[in-house]
Amino acid sequence: MRAIRAERKRRAELAEQEQTRLNAERIRERCRTLEGFITEFWAVLEPKRELKFGWALRAMCSHLEAVTDGRIQFLMMTVPPGMMKSLLMVFWTAWEWGPCERPDIQVLATSYSQPNVLRDNIKLRRLVESPKFQTLWHLKLRDDQNSKGKFENTGNGFSEARPFSSMTGGRGDRVKIDDPHSTETAESDTERQTAVRIFREGISDRLNDVTSSAIVIIMQRLHAQDVAAVALELDIGFIHLNLPMEFEPDRACKTIVDGEVFFEDPRTQEGELLFEERFPRTEIERLKKAKGSYAYAGQYQQRPTPRSGGMFQRSDFEIVDAVPSGGKRCRAWDFAASKPKPGQQPDWTVGLKMLHINGTFYVEDVRRDRWSPSDVEKTLKNTASQDGIPVTIRMPQDPGAAGKSDAATKVKLLAGYNVKVETITGDKATRARPASAQAEAGNVKLVRGPWNEAFLDEVCSFPNAKFDDQVDAFADALNELALGRSPMKISQEAINASQMRPMGR
Repeated sequence: MRAIRAERKRRAELAEQEQTRLNAERIRERCRTLEGFITEFWAVLEPKRELKFGWALRAMCSHLEAVTDGRIQFLMMTVPPGMMKSLLMVFWTAWEWGPCERPDIQVLATSYSQPNVLRDNIKLRRLVESPKFQTLWHLKLRDDQNSKGKFENTGNGFSEARPFSSMTGGRGDRVKIDDPHSTETAESDTERQTAVRIFREGISDRLNDVTSSAIVIIMQRLHAQDVAAVALELDIGFIHLNLPMEFEPDRACKTIVDGEVFFEDPRTQEGELLFEERFPRTEIERLKKAKGSYAYAGQYQQRPTPRSGGMFQRSDFEIVDAVPSGGKRCRAWDFAASKPKPGQQPDWTVGLKMLHINGTFYVEDVRRDRWSPSDVEKTLKNTASQDGIPVTIRMPQDPGAAGKSDAATKVKLLAGYNVKVETITGDKATRARPASAQAEAGNVKLVRGPWNEAFLDEVCSFPNAKFDDQVDAFADALNELALGRSPMKISQEAINASQMRPMGR
């Protein structure tokens, strides 16, 4: 029986090879794109599983094709689990070696998991050695270097699999990083910081040519200070394709390549799904319950927040429908830098209005957008007219002559209103401590509004969140109403007073 099965398999392979030869021109034409190659060769690696292709996978493929074309050198794709990210990396290397006629490309593949990266290297070898691939491209693997961890081809290329913890010694034209963090250890400061250190100190040294060799990171977000966050903060030119499972309009992804828009998330409706063909709504709702809000936010929405909630907890904030009459009001502004940093999303301009009455602070309204300088001035003036003269307007002043000039322009614009300008001093966490203490005591409430969720997401992620503009405005409004000034200034005045007291008193 075993001999009969072997003979049947041999005949089936010969028939497949003959069919491939007959259709070689059509297959090669289809394989000019990475999507076409994956579609054509899917059954080689996944004979029992149906391939489902949606716009999200096409976006991932097009960005990898741009790496192959030399248009992108550093690419990061943050995507939910189940998006075929590991297999995509396998197919990409085989596509470059075969259809792209680049067998010379040398690859370092890595992951937090040694078994996973070895598994994928074996799949790549199986794909390249398959009768169908060999019939079309005749790329042989060398006998003297053909193991699970590393194999070479006759075109001088190789694929070497290493755990992320051991990324020293080797170099490549492609450094593929597939999930540098484990879901079990990403919250461990030691484990996470070790991974970040390896990325910062070692990965760039693994390139054969620093001007043309590429780094591709594909991962799910697990922490506000994971490798993805650090890669963006370093500002070394990573193109970031960010694909959350459910669409969030204020985080809609747009990638720019060669100065032009390369990709825009096609979704338009809040909550619209990424890949409904594979992840229908019922499955997503089940995942939310199983994972919990924290894990879902990071792994599926690519919006990680600290489990502890940082300086603020969501449970600290009660949402109310109305506020008492009377009290004092302040609208605190935090202005985005006029020139956004290259490679980073620009900050937001935020205007937060707060009421203080009977020891309780009510956040009544938050205006937040990425306005141009002229739109900032128009919004500032219009908001002041809507709030009315009794509302104190508090604005920050950056140090230096430019900061003073900008503040003076805005004060002049708001002539007739009660405007206070405070020079920014001290770190953000210190300025936010009074607000944190009041929130923890249950003395801060939010008036129900469409801005509530974005406000809570940012505030409860502080100080680890990417943006903190709403936190700054929140802290400044509360400090103005409670103290009449910045807590840093009060602390400095206390120090100065203590230094002036006569000794012995």
